[in-house]
Amino acid sequence: MCGRYALVHSADQLQLIFHARGTGGILDARFNIAPTQLVPVVLPGTGERLLRAMRWGLIPHWAKDDKVGARLINARAETAAELPSFRGPFERRRCIVPASGFYEWKTGESGKVPYYIHAVDGEPLAFAGLWDRWTADADHVVESCTILTTEPNERLRPLHDRMPVILDHDGIEPWLESRRKDAPMLRALLGPCSSERLALHPVSRRVNRVENDDPSLIEPADETPEPPRSGSRRKKGDDRTPSLF
Repeated sequence: MCGRYALVHSADQLQLIFHARGTGGILDARFNIAPTQLVPVVLPGTGERLLRAMRWGLIPHWAKDDKVGARLINARAETAAELPSFRGPFERRRCIVPASGFYEWKTGESGKVPYYIHAVDGEPLAFAGLWDRWTADADHVVESCTILTTEPNERLRPLHDRMPVILDHDGIEPWLESRRKDAPMLRALLGPCSSERLALHPVSRRVNRVENDDPSLIEPADETPEPPRSGSRRKKGDDRTPSLF
């Protein structure tokens, strides 16, 4: 799955790498991006691609309200072309969600340990995404996106049974090309990326809290979770690892 990620590459870097114009709302590096927040996405454009800000958590254009978006942060690549929430966007509103890396949690006897996963070469990752435009009224229009997931590669299988779809350079153009409606061809792009592309390391459990957003979150840390403070009892909900589905 993908429930938290980081984007530390600048707008200038993303423009160069993805051949896009615009900033996508990027002002500063972000180390703990969470669902419902605004995130930059890459869209096809006339002549060159566009970098635009969207809300993370897809709100289908036919939804009665925007609350459904919080539940649609991810879409299974295997079924997205058929499900009502994603069928239309899969056909005509595909996008790239750039990320410098993402987080996943490994469950063990001592608790959940967060890991940061990133490209070995330091390049940004191109998550395959879908987007839609929801209109409440003339003054309230929301563009939102979701990240496609697939089965994990060998490196990530010990952490989770899903991972985000990470496109290689050759897969970006056919994925974004809005005129392509060949579902089998598109599905062929949506398998797990090579294990050799990714590196990972344990990081601080501070990433569990959305309000923490600083460079230390992606730095290597001891794999052993911090023990509860002496003489204190951990209250229910203190371990705020995001709920992934």
